[in-house]
Amino acid sequence: MKPAVIYARVSSKDQEREGYSIPAQLKLLREYAHAHEFEVAREFVDVETAKISGRKQFGAMVRFFRENRSCRTAIVEKTDRLYRNFRDCVTLEDLEIEIHLPKEGQIIGKDSKSQAKLVHGIQVVIARNYIENLREEVRKGMREKAEQGIYPSRPPLGYSNNKLEHTIEIDSRKAPLARRMFELYASGRHSLANVRNVLKTEFGQLLAKGYLERLLKSPFYKGQFIWEDKLYNGTHAPLLSAELFEQVQSVFRGHNKPKYRSHDFAFSGLLRCAYDNCTVTAEIKKNRYTYYHCTGYRGKCELPYFREENLVTGSAPSYGTFTFPTMC
Repeated sequence: MKPAVIYARVSSKDQEREGYSIPAQLKLLREYAHAHEFEVAREFVDVETAKISGRKQFGAMVRFFRENRSCRTAIVEKTDRLYRNFRDCVTLEDLEIEIHLPKEGQIIGKDSKSQAKLVHGIQVVIARNYIENLREEVRKGMREKAEQGIYPSRPPLGYSNNKLEHTIEIDSRKAPLARRMFELYASGRHSLANVRNVLKTEFGQLLAKGYLERLLKSPFYKGQFIWEDKLYNGTHAPLLSAELFEQVQSVFRGHNKPKYRSHDFAFSGLLRCAYDNCTVTAEIKKNRYTYYHCTGYRGKCELPYFREENLVTGSAPSYGTFTFPTMC
């Protein structure tokens, strides 16, 4: 018996309901393999939308063919179950795979007649056109939602999707963190790196710098959103005032540049943490108090925040947790 693999795929729940279910495909393909005396070496199943090449099980099947030269046959229900783009077709052609398509009554391989290859090529084009049309319909649906004020994607930090009512709601667990990041940066006294550190200290969550910047520039938080380069008024509740949002944008534009570099802290550059030898840095809290703390570049540090006056009076916590570097 010749070895062969079986490949089955559905790309949506709708297709499962329309009779393309995986069990139905596998039953047909196994019966075909038995009737044509094929020994099924492997079965590969994809249950996902495959808009581009790179489906997990399709890729696994290709690797199997490359590693098992004795197996050169794939049994698939029909053309659009196998291909979603031209690259998939070329990949299998280069491997000289013979493709059996029971629903279409075709066998396509290197020795197939030109007429059969032509028909198969047309079916590949039709499959490609199907996904392009599907893409257009999806984009159209998303655009219509945007025009209704409904954000057609996953909401940013501080919001969550209500799947029952199909609305976007403020996430009571994450909203305080989102508000805090705007308040910190709007003050003009914090760099993005400093905002990250403060959020990590206060909420235990360290945001990537680029991600933090994107959030701070997102109008979603003031009740609007951008979709396909167009600004829409959203139906979701704003998390903060338009004034606070615009203040943050002003800081980004440089109209009110952050002042974190303008402060001449009394002990700036003089202190190093005795726990990990990192620099001890300073920042202003509540617009009036100067606090020092370890930068923690080597990981979480045990040195607590302490006020500048405590350092001056010698009452800073845990004597010996900071040291003055040797001066030449």
